[in-house]
Amino acid sequence: MATGQVAFLGFLLGCYCDGALAVEVKTNFPSVEAKEHEDALLHCNYTVEVDPNPRLEWKKILKNEVSFVYYEGQLLQRYFSRAKMDGASIRLRNVTRKDTAEYRCEVSAGMDSKVLGETTVKLTVLVPPAVPMCEIPSSVLTGTVVELTCKENEGTPLSEYHWYKDGILLPHKASNDPRFKNVSFTVNKQTGTLQFNPAYSEDTGKYSCSAENKVGKSQQCTAKYMQVGYLHVGGIVISVVVVAMVIAVCGLGVCYAQRRGYFSKEHSMHRKSTSEYKAAPENENDFQHKKSFVV
Repeated sequence: MATGQVAFLGFLLGCYCDGALAVEVKTNFPSVEAKEHEDALLHCNYTVEVDPNPRLEWKKILKNEVSFVYYEGQLLQRYFSRAKMDGASIRLRNVTRKDTAEYRCEVSAGMDSKVLGETTVKLTVLVPPAVPMCEIPSSVLTGTVVELTCKENEGTPLSEYHWYKDGILLPHKASNDPRFKNVSFTVNKQTGTLQFNPAYSEDTGKYSCSAENKVGKSQQCTAKYMQVGYLHVGGIVISVVVVAMVIAVCGLGVCYAQRRGYFSKEHSMHRKSTSEYKAAPENENDFQHKKSFVV
């Protein structure tokens, strides 16, 4: 055998041993973002060693559940009307938030030295935020810890929250803005909470919250007025005194009735017999007897 042929065979053998000519699957876009109701391309390409009929499959992986997208040379029925194969890639049309998942492109080449290759594409469908739900108390007491909440569950990626007082954007901390130097609050942009620790009378005002992400426009809940006031100790004392007096008067009345015997058994029987005596009708014979005696 010629020296050149030996060298060429050695080169092929080295490539075979290194797996350079075995099945290889990869993607140029491992992470894909698409707005809801737009198209998304799940890219995949592959090379094989010698197998002339490799098998291509696409699978959807969501919360450890695996389902087929492309199997045995065709798209599954739920994708058939809104997906199209582009070589080994898939183009999804009119994606929705339910399409957010990982997708795995798998190629099987039984005749190759390496029979299986795969790559993964993560698809995130971007969804604008919904109007957040805000919990704002109408009145609170000064000196207490008060927490206002704001939350929405539609947006992808997760929304960031901002609080407003009388239409003015609140800073992350009250100490960050000289306009709020006499109050103490903290805004958590991730959880949507606004906490007063403690609340002051200066915190009285109309509050609202907005939710926003990089998709679409921000959404804001309806503003609500919160009154921060003092505890009216005098009013509470007066109310307690009035209730105590009412209870005392009722107690004295019961004691008086008991002393007079209104609750005794004999008194009840006496009242009953008296009423029966008064209610009994006169006998007709007695009436005739009285009449003859008069005559």
